[in-house]
Amino acid sequence: MEIILLEKITNLGDPGDLVNVKGGYARNFLIPSGKAIRADKDNKAEFEEKKESLLVAEEARKNSALEISKILDGSKFSISVAVSEEGTMYGSIGTREISEAISNSHEIEVEKSSVRLPEGALKELGVYEVDLELHPEVIQKVSVEISPEE
Repeated sequence: MEIILLEKITNLGDPGDLVNVKGGYARNFLIPSGKAIRADKDNKAEFEEKKESLLVAEEARKNSALEISKILDGSKFSISVAVSEEGTMYGSIGTREISEAISNSHEIEVEKSSVRLPEGALKELGVYEVDLELHPEVIQKVSVEISPEE
């Protein structure tokens, strides 16, 4: 399916790019979330009129992500979890818990979809380096310490 991107999307393109994606990806995610529109004649003409304002909005989004990145630079977050007598965690720490810890400590809203956990949820106590994708061009590393509750 051919679509026009309205914002920068990692591994796909920049605002205004005409790209081909699978139909389900476009219909179920990109179009409903406002990240893209169908590439028909009417939408192409309408997009050309709005192109400048979309590029300005994308630049503002990037600048906002850079400001948040500066605030989070070198930050370390601690999450306390329940552990068994053997010292193993009950459950795991995922993107939701990490984004809540960041939001609570810095009063910055970080979406859980911004947290990258390529190896899956964190299932052991310790200190982890986690990437936050604040914008496709702005990725910030933060340190997350998982410690037992007292």
